[in-house]
Amino acid sequence: MQQFDVIVIGAGPAGYVCAIRCAQLGFQVACIDKWVNAKGKPTLGGTCLNVGCIPSKALLDSTHHVHFLREQAAQHGLKISGLEVDIPTMQKRKDKVVQILTRGVASLLKKNKVEVFAGSARLGGEQRVHVDQHDGSTVEMQGRHIVIASGSQPTSIPDVGIDNENILDSTGALGLQEAPERLGIIGAGVIGLEMGSVWQRLGSEVIILEALPDFLPAADQTVSKEAMKLLAKQGLDIRMNCRVQEVQASTGKVSVTYHLNGAEQRLEVNKLIVAVGRMANTEGLGLDGVHVATDQKGFIKVDAHWRTSSEGIYAIGDVAGGAMLAHKGSEEGMALAEHLADQYAHVNYDAIPWVIYTWPEIAWVGQTEQQCKASGISYRTGEFPFRALGRAHAMDDTAGLFKIVCDKESDRILGAHILGPSASELICEAVVAIESELCAEDLARMVHAHPSLAEGMHEAALAADQRAIHF
Repeated sequence: MQQFDVIVIGAGPAGYVCAIRCAQLGFQVACIDKWVNAKGKPTLGGTCLNVGCIPSKALLDSTHHVHFLREQAAQHGLKISGLEVDIPTMQKRKDKVVQILTRGVASLLKKNKVEVFAGSARLGGEQRVHVDQHDGSTVEMQGRHIVIASGSQPTSIPDVGIDNENILDSTGALGLQEAPERLGIIGAGVIGLEMGSVWQRLGSEVIILEALPDFLPAADQTVSKEAMKLLAKQGLDIRMNCRVQEVQASTGKVSVTYHLNGAEQRLEVNKLIVAVGRMANTEGLGLDGVHVATDQKGFIKVDAHWRTSSEGIYAIGDVAGGAMLAHKGSEEGMALAEHLADQYAHVNYDAIPWVIYTWPEIAWVGQTEQQCKASGISYRTGEFPFRALGRAHAMDDTAGLFKIVCDKESDRILGAHILGPSASELICEAVVAIESELCAEDLARMVHAHPSLAEGMHEAALAADQRAIHF
């Protein structure tokens, strides 16, 4: 029986970060992960690095170049003729990026003397973990602390079978070797919009069916309404309030029956992506046997310090519910490690940024205007469009806007919302502002470089007091 101070189950962004931080703090750490790549070889990094954040962004970046060369290059005096798109080469580049980063995780764990086990973990009594390793051997270990960071997996809808041939989940959507002539997507969330953008840029006619009546309800409505207009202009056919009733697949053809405003509709496509959310990845862990409680959706219940209902067992990242974001999981991993070392540990869940990597990008942090209204908070807003920025014109990328929501009395920034180029980078200033409890006046008085896109945040802060200069 091998003994460890901390046993981490899962080597995704939550798990491997927790394992590394625990090792830095002097714990003897084991990290167990069952992931294998397409070649059947063990790999680290979880969903994010293997079939999520990283490969999707690699494809989004490649296809953004395609869009630029086809639609915008001529305006820059770049005359392109005979442009060819080689999707298999694009996919090989994506796979190379994944390989570099997953190997990087392995290197970091080794550097920090974390002992890695490739296999499936099962919890037992007395803080024991049984590991069925991929090489056929088994390992029994025991730890003072056990951390479940097993992540999540794609979910589907009733009676729709994912075969990753005709009906795809998010993993299958990343692996297509050619653009379908007609592509259907169920779900207009992050995955649906990002995969829709990739394949629309590569030539597919993309139709997205969303069950909800409102587009991106978690985002500020000012931003979500403008985003839908821009995405529709690019060619994404987004249909709201669609209730899928039946899906039938045959080789090269998928038929979807759905209800729109009470009327039955039928959609025929070549491929269908199901992107309706994710569920906790707890199968085979033996949670019942160690009395780890889950909620109605299968996510592990935790308290403010990520403790489960079973003494000495913790859960972080996607499997513990909340925002399913890699950076949220990583922060929980670091905070939990510090908690186990009796240090100060805290994650401010009100200051976690969200990003959708369409183009323009969509990013936000903190409260939306509609949330403030619903809570009865007295607030002010400031908005500023990208088209009023000199740098945006120089880039030929002027679509979108900045929006700040602040408390009417204290002027403290409650939320910030960006639709525009590089929103994923620009939102970081707002994260710092909310974490530091800054006021709109504080941002308004900070010097921002000119010309830069970040000037838009400065002007939005000024606009909150009705004194924007350039709009």
